[in-house]
Amino acid sequence: MRPLDLWPPLAHIRSTLEGPPARRPAAGPAREGEAGAAADACGPADLLLPLTELARRREALAARGFGARWAPGRLLSVLCEGRMLGVLLDRLLPDGRWQGWLAAGEADWAGAWDVLLEPQDEPFEPLFGVVQAWNPVTLVPAPPLCARVLGELSATRLAAIRAVADEWAAQRVGAPAGTVQATPPAPGQIALRGVAGCFTVLTGTPLAAEGDPRADYQGLYQQAARRLAQSAAPAALAGRPQTRSAGPSGPGRMRSSGREDDAGPLGRFLRRLGGGGGGFRGTWGPALAVLALVLVVQNAGLLPGLHGPAEDDAMRLRDAPPTTPAAPQADALVRWKAGTDIAEATRLLQTAGAQAVAGPDGQGRWLLRLLQPRDGLAVLRSSPLVQSVETP
Repeated sequence: MRPLDLWPPLAHIRSTLEGPPARRPAAGPAREGEAGAAADACGPADLLLPLTELARRREALAARGFGARWAPGRLLSVLCEGRMLGVLLDRLLPDGRWQGWLAAGEADWAGAWDVLLEPQDEPFEPLFGVVQAWNPVTLVPAPPLCARVLGELSATRLAAIRAVADEWAAQRVGAPAGTVQATPPAPGQIALRGVAGCFTVLTGTPLAAEGDPRADYQGLYQQAARRLAQSAAPAALAGRPQTRSAGPSGPGRMRSSGREDDAGPLGRFLRRLGGGGGGFRGTWGPALAVLALVLVVQNAGLLPGLHGPAEDDAMRLRDAPPTTPAAPQADALVRWKAGTDIAEATRLLQTAGAQAVAGPDGQGRWLLRLLQPRDGLAVLRSSPLVQSVETP
């Protein structure tokens, strides 16, 4: 298939991603009465769908009214160098960053690891209806991104996209990619296929070894993902305050430029014992220090009350934990089949949105916590690696 047979043309995609930002409304749900304006301002990307269908989907998206909270499975539009890009959020990393994949709208250019969203995933922004599981991106939440939530996938659908991403990662290191390798390259064609033995997804076909126009297409979006990650991280770091986030100021709250810093209740308590900002001084200094330590050890739970219960301190002192640890809470008890490989079991847990919290017990069962219990249980019960699944 010739490159010009795929829509929109690669030259238009390149100009959209690399050329000057177009003066057009940002992708998002249309408001009532804006159908005519959308028709006047539409470009080739909008014409991937008939305008009536585009308006219907955006009206449904506007009626849904997603909040601004970031969560796994949420589809975002983010601003990068004056252009709107789509991102599907996967998971929150321990360092506060979000991991996900870029999302676009060019279904003709889809490969074997592009997942096309389907009617059961609506409402979502149509221009971000193709999730590029081969194009991961990491974001730091920050105001300069101007992020808007324009869709939300179920836990089952998110697990299916994770399985496609795992399949893509496996083939990069030479591992077999299931039924993908048996499919001949065919740019512009999409079809349903199975993944991970328990999901069905709509994808394109593998890329040809040579001469496939989709290779250049993927290169453009990989560069866009790198630019997005590079532009988001410095902006987020610059936007973060050096001290505690600003709140209602008052007599009990001082900023870093004032007389007190963010040492918390303990630091301020010790300063007050010392009679000022200079700490313990004079003859009574050592005695007051020892007395302060005794008070801290014996009455740690009383210190936050010195400044009022409404103060949002960076450090709070709590009572000692009970001597007997509480039993771990679990949503499922799973017994693996004999000979199950640890790598396969780990991949299944990621697909099901599960985390092992304890085990095995005397009966060989593992205790699992599930992000979405109903969908996670369905994934576990359908897997050939699992011998039994019980609910506590």
